[in-house]
Amino acid sequence: MLDLDLLHRFVSVVDAGGFTAAGERVHRSQSTVSQQIRKLEESLECALFVREGRQVSLTEDGERLLGYARRMLALSTEVREAVSGRKRVDVIRLGVPDDFAAETLTAVVAEFAQSHPGVRLSVRCDLTAALARALERGDLDVALIKREPGAGSALAAWPENLHWICGPSLNLEEAGPVPLVAFPQGCIYRNRAIHALEAAGRHWRIAYESPNLTGLQAALKGGLGVALLERRCMVPGLRVVDAALPGVPPTELALCMADTARLPVRRLAMAIQDFCEKETTRLAA
Repeated sequence: MLDLDLLHRFVSVVDAGGFTAAGERVHRSQSTVSQQIRKLEESLECALFVREGRQVSLTEDGERLLGYARRMLALSTEVREAVSGRKRVDVIRLGVPDDFAAETLTAVVAEFAQSHPGVRLSVRCDLTAALARALERGDLDVALIKREPGAGSALAAWPENLHWICGPSLNLEEAGPVPLVAFPQGCIYRNRAIHALEAAGRHWRIAYESPNLTGLQAALKGGLGVALLERRCMVPGLRVVDAALPGVPPTELALCMADTARLPVRRLAMAIQDFCEKETTRLAA
C-alpha cells in the first residue's frame, strides 16, 4: 500500500514547484520533505523528480504518478467525510490560458463560487499545452484551451482571429529579421507566427519571450517586436499591423471537460460557455 502522507508530500512539491516551498506549505523542513520523497521513490523503485539546484521537474514516472496521487488523495478525503458524516466540499479544478484570465472571466468564476458554497474552486492559469496535458491526466476537470480548429471533441468552441500587434514605435519596414514577441515554445500562436513568416520567406528572431500576457504587452509597448495574438489581447498603446505581415488562418478556443465530470463541474462549464459566447459576440461587433 502506498503511504498517503508520502503522496501528499509528492503533490505538495509539484504544486509548490520545489522542496523548500513545499516544506513551508506543510510546515516541514526542506530536508524532511526531501527524505519523504526519497522514501516514496524507494518504495516505487523509480525517480520521480529531476533535481537541478533548487529547481525540480517531474520525470516520466513522476508525470504518471501525479494523476493517480491526486485521485487517491481525493478518494481518501471523500471516504473520511462520508464516514464521519461531515458535509463534503466538492473541489472543481479549472484551467484557463494566461491571455484569457481577464478580469471579466475571473468575475464569472468568483460569482459561481459565491453561489455554490459547497464547491471549492482551484484555478490554474497556464499555457495551453500544459493545460491540455493536465486535462488528459485527470488533473483538471474543465479547461479552456487554444488549438487547431476541430481538433477533437469539446463542449463548445469559438474561432480565434489572430492579428499582428505591435507598439507605435516599431518600424517593420526596416531590414533584418522580424523581431517576434511570443509565448514560450508549444504555444499555437507562436507556431502560427513562425510558420507564416517562413512560408512567406521572411526571416525572424525571438526578441522577447514570456509565459505571461502582461509581459508580452509591455514588450510590445516598448517597441521590442511584434506579436501574433487574438484581438482580446489588445490594450491601449498597441496597434494592428496585419497589412505589413503574412496572413494567418484562425485558431480555435475550445471548452473541454473531463468525461466523468460531475454536476457542479458541468454547471461551471455552462457559466464559462455563456461568458465566452457573449465575449465572442462583443469582440466581433
